[in-house]
Amino acid sequence: MDGGQPVPSPPVPFGNSLSDSSMSLEQKTTFAFVILLFIFLGVLIVRCFRILLDPYRSMPTSTWADGLEGLEKGQFDHALA
Repeated sequence: MDGGQPVPSPPVPFGNSLSDSSMSLEQKTTFAFVILLFIFLGVLIVRCFRILLDPYRSMPTSTWADGLEGLEKGQFDHALA
């Protein structure tokens, strides 16, 4: 080689550079919708893993029978009247 000069390579078209490089409105909308779906999927995956790791944290501590006063749990005779 002469003098250590790099030999320039011929320009290679990168992707779709010969056609219109800007995205249409429909493509932008579709791309944004897909990104939102991926974000939603990520949130659901994180939520499912949190429930799997600690399933009792998401359950309420009170039950339906806590509000009954004067009645023992399981006695329904006068609860509906």
